[in-house]
Amino acid sequence: MRILHFSDLHIGVENYGRTDPETGLSTRLGDFLDSLDQVVEFALNESVDLVLLAGDAYKGRDPTQTHQREFAKRLNRLSQAGIPTFLLVGNHDLPAASSRATAVDIFPTLEVANIYVGNNLQNYTVPTPSGPLQILAVPWPRRSVLLSRDDSRGLSIEEVRQALEERLTDGIDIKARELDPDVPAILTAHVTVNGATVGTERSMMLGQDHVLLVSALDRPQVEYVALGHIHKHQILRPNPPMVVYSGSLQRVDFSEEGDEKGFCVVDLDPAAPQGQRMTNFEFHRLEARRFVTVDVSVESLEVDPTATVVRAIARKDIAGAVVRVRISIAAESDAHLRETEIRAALEPAHFIASISREVAGARRTRISPTEGEDLQPMQALGLYLDSRNIEGERREKILRKAEELIELDLTELEETQ
Repeated sequence: MRILHFSDLHIGVENYGRTDPETGLSTRLGDFLDSLDQVVEFALNESVDLVLLAGDAYKGRDPTQTHQREFAKRLNRLSQAGIPTFLLVGNHDLPAASSRATAVDIFPTLEVANIYVGNNLQNYTVPTPSGPLQILAVPWPRRSVLLSRDDSRGLSIEEVRQALEERLTDGIDIKARELDPDVPAILTAHVTVNGATVGTERSMMLGQDHVLLVSALDRPQVEYVALGHIHKHQILRPNPPMVVYSGSLQRVDFSEEGDEKGFCVVDLDPAAPQGQRMTNFEFHRLEARRFVTVDVSVESLEVDPTATVVRAIARKDIAGAVVRVRISIAAESDAHLRETEIRAALEPAHFIASISREVAGARRTRISPTEGEDLQPMQALGLYLDSRNIEGERREKILRKAEELIELDLTELEETQ
């Protein structure tokens, strides 16, 4: 039995892109759809029995008709080939009010063949070409489902989060014990696991994060733990059951500049005893859009600072990449910097994200007008903190406070629905 695990597709992330004259769509939308096409082609050609998306099909809760159409096209290819697809609900798929449908509920509503949606903490049994597979689904936790208003009344945001994590851990334990030991089982969760290396998903949060211990997911009843939400591919536990973040298929911003992108493939032997069924694991790399940072320091006595910057750009492979240039320059040289020539040197790039100058202790950042069009609030805050060179503990405090304010706003909105 072969399972393909990927996550955080985020169709709709279109920052750092331009309009494709042939399609009229964003080139960045094309990037994400191209990656999904590679996933589908692999599944069709390599005898995959199940395709598992571990949350966040879309960038936001209300995908456009175009985004829904393009996603459905790809799922339909799998459906027509008899390959089941399991869609776990992530935080970006959830509506603001618990009574509203998620971004992927349309598929079971239309009774699309071979498509299953994990929108509750429960066990699902999915028929595959190689036999049945049990999936313990842990979607992004909804506070209103795990905690009643009475449960959370008078609690601080931190106390509510802790209570949610405890209820979630207990729920996973209960569902794991209900699994049939004679049928292969995996666990999939859209959560942050303590110890994972985080990246841009921190700035894309829609509300407060929840953190589980790896022991909450490391259940002897399952053969593999397929995680979503963290964009960086990483193996948290190498021994069975492996606990793995597949990572996102495409880079979203510069925090993922050095990350490899791809998907995971897991082979199980249904005839083997429980806990011994996993026979192979592979991470398949994709050629995602590159993000490149050009850092250059211009000496105070430099005769031609522009030439220094252009030479630094030439040393980087920027063809087809999203590029930012960060220039450290003395005040007396700043006036002699010719940005037109710098932009000309960046012509091979797919997109110029920014050209920033740090001048004698004061930073001035110039950002392409289209860059901020699709930024989430936390991404915009992150960009501001970058421009102010705010790092370390101070940065973390600001981000945590902003997340608390967003969570408070979402909670108040949910309670009015």
